[in-house]
Amino acid sequence: MEQSAETRAGLPAGASEISSQFIDYLGIKLVELTADKAVATWTAGPPLHQPFGIVHGGAHCSVVETLASLGAAVWLGDRGNVVGVNNNTDFYRSISEGGFTSTATPLHRGRSQQVWLVETVIDASGKLASRGQVRLQNLYPDA
Repeated sequence: MEQSAETRAGLPAGASEISSQFIDYLGIKLVELTADKAVATWTAGPPLHQPFGIVHGGAHCSVVETLASLGAAVWLGDRGNVVGVNNNTDFYRSISEGGFTSTATPLHRGRSQQVWLVETVIDASGKLASRGQVRLQNLYPDA
């Protein structure tokens, strides 16, 4: 698939304007967004903590689904929309404060579905914090 003209840091035109209250709340900052990869940084802190003072697993799941959805949407382009239908995220290390980098890459891209893998590493150590896989349905306007 042909990709749109790219702007700064590997972001396609208009990507720097991708936002929602939820993305803003999570603190997701897109670094790269193409049909083959989505990369973002985000920061752990009290707003994302569960009651025991570490980042809530739901925050990890939300970042995983957000990046998978954005990458899948870029790949599908103006042919349709995508929607997540399954998110399975595993947690390996906990963190209370500090930065993360999450990277999404496609495992499968078909006519009806896509599967994306998202790995999140702790910036300070480079160690894997979580790994998620999202299955997305491609929705076509004429289907």
